[in-house]
Amino acid sequence: MAKENSCLTRVATGAAIGGAIGGAVGSVYGTYEAIRFKMPGLLKIRHVGQTTLSSAALFGLFLGAGSLIHCGRN
Repeated sequence: MAKENSCLTRVATGAAIGGAIGGAVGSVYGTYEAIRFKMPGLLKIRHVGQTTLSSAALFGLFLGAGSLIHCGRN
């Protein structure tokens, strides 16, 4: 039972770290794109938010899946 709980904790931690890193990278890249393409006010904010959330979700998914794969090897 402790092994399963440890595995679940590792996967959740991996997904959380991936989400944090993805959010940071997405916000920087989204801001860069919004400035580069000279988007108007509210569209710029929307674009940065969408880029941040999609990057966070994608990085979190992959880091969580990687943690799950490594957890299965033990």
